[in-house]
Amino acid sequence: MVPNSASGPSPSGGTPETGRVMTAADHAEYERLSRAAKVRHRRVRQAGSALLLLLALLLAPLAVVAAWVHDEVSDTDRYVATVAPLGSDPAVQQAVINRLTDRVVAEVDVKAVTDALGKALADAGAPPRAVEGAGALEGPLRSAVTSVVDRVVSRVVTSDVFEQAWEGANRRAHAAVVNMLTGAGEGALRASGDTIELDIGTVVDEVKQRLVDEGFEKAAAIPDSDRTITLFETENLGKAQDAMRLLDIMGTWLPALTVVIAALAVWTAPAHRVMLLVAAAGVGVMMVVLLVALAVVRRVYLDAIPPATLPPDAAAAIFDTFVRFLRDSTRTFLVVAVVTALAAYLYGPGRVARGVRTLARRGTTATGRALHRAGVHTGATGHWLDGHRPWTTGVVIGAGVLALVLWNHPTVGSVALVLGLVLVVLAVVAVLAAATGPGPAATPAGAPGRSPVP
Repeated sequence: MVPNSASGPSPSGGTPETGRVMTAADHAEYERLSRAAKVRHRRVRQAGSALLLLLALLLAPLAVVAAWVHDEVSDTDRYVATVAPLGSDPAVQQAVINRLTDRVVAEVDVKAVTDALGKALADAGAPPRAVEGAGALEGPLRSAVTSVVDRVVSRVVTSDVFEQAWEGANRRAHAAVVNMLTGAGEGALRASGDTIELDIGTVVDEVKQRLVDEGFEKAAAIPDSDRTITLFETENLGKAQDAMRLLDIMGTWLPALTVVIAALAVWTAPAHRVMLLVAAAGVGVMMVVLLVALAVVRRVYLDAIPPATLPPDAAAAIFDTFVRFLRDSTRTFLVVAVVTALAAYLYGPGRVARGVRTLARRGTTATGRALHRAGVHTGATGHWLDGHRPWTTGVVIGAGVLALVLWNHPTVGSVALVLGLVLVVLAVVAVLAAATGPGPAATPAGAPGRSPVP
C-alpha cells in the first residue's frame, strides 16, 4: 500500500511516511510542533501588521498635506475659494490702504509746494513773518494730503471693486500660482529671491485713476515697481518649493496608498477588530500632531514677518486663510478616526460595549414589539432582516463610508450628518426586524395555542 503524501497522522494512527503506529509520545510531540507553528505564524502576522500600521501612521499626515496641496494647485475654484476671503478681510484691507497711501503721499513733494508758496509771498512783498510761516505749513499740508489720499484709497479698497479685482486677479493668475509652487516662471503670485509676492497691479491702477479724478495728478506717477505686497519671507524658499513639488506629485496617489496600507495592517492582524481600533486611534493621534504642527508653523511664520513688511494681524489673517482648508480636512479625519475607534470598541467584549449593545437591542426590540401590538407587521421582510442582521449592518455602514468617500471635500458637519443617518437607518432596520409577525415557518395549525412572539 502506498502511503498518503499528506502530512500528519493517518486515519489509522500511523504516520504517512512510515505507516508506523503513533504512540502517545508521538501525538504529544506532534501537538507541540503544531502549536509552535501556529504561534510562529501568529507572531509573523502580528509583526507584519505592526510594520504596516507604523508605515500608515507615518504617511497619514503627509497624505493629508499632499492632498491639500494637490487641490490648491490643480483646482482653480478651490484656490480662489481659499484666497477670496482675503479681499474682504479688514486687516488685509488696512495693510493695502496704508501701503498705497504711503506710496501716493511719497510722490507728492509737499516741501516743494511750501517753498514755492514762500517764494511767491516774498516776491509779492509779504511781511517776513508770513514768508517764514509758509515753511511751517509743510506738516499740516502733508497731513491734509495724507487724509485725502487715505479717504480715496479706503473707498476703493473697501468697495466691491477691490474684492472683485482680488478674485478676478487670483482666478486669472492660477497658472502663475502653479509656476510659483514649482519655481517656474512669473505671475501674480510669484517667488522673488527669498520672498513670495502678490501683484496688486489691478488695484493700483484703479486707485491711481480715482486719485487723478480727484485732482491728484501726481498719483499718475506711482512707479510700476511698487505694485507688489510681500506675503511670505523665508530663507528656505527653495527647499519649500522642492517639498511642495514633491507633495504635489504624491497628492494624487499617496492618500490612496496610505488607506491601502492601513487596510492591509488590519487584514493581516490576527485580531482584526483590535487592530482596527489601534489603527483608528493612531490616525487620530497623528491628526492631533498635524494640528499642533500647524500651530507651531503659524507662530514661526508670524515671528519671521517684520511688522514693517506686514502688520501682524494681516499676516495672521493671510496664514489662517491659506491653511483653513487643511485645518478643516485634518479635523475631519480626526473625527472619522474617533468614530471608527468608538465603533470598533463597541463591537468588542468590553463591559461598556456589551451594555451599550444590550441597551440598544432592548430599545429597538421594545419599539418593534409596540408597533407589532399596534398592528404594524413586517412579516417575511422582518424575518429576513432579523436573520441577516450582520449583512444589513455591513451594507448600511458600507454605504455611509462610500458616501464620505464620494463627498467632495467632506467636513466635520458632513461626517456628523452621515453618521446620524447611518445610526437612524440601523435603528429602523432593527425595529422592523423586531416588529415581524409569524413567518413562513410559523406554528402549525394544530399546535396548542402559542401566540407569535416578535
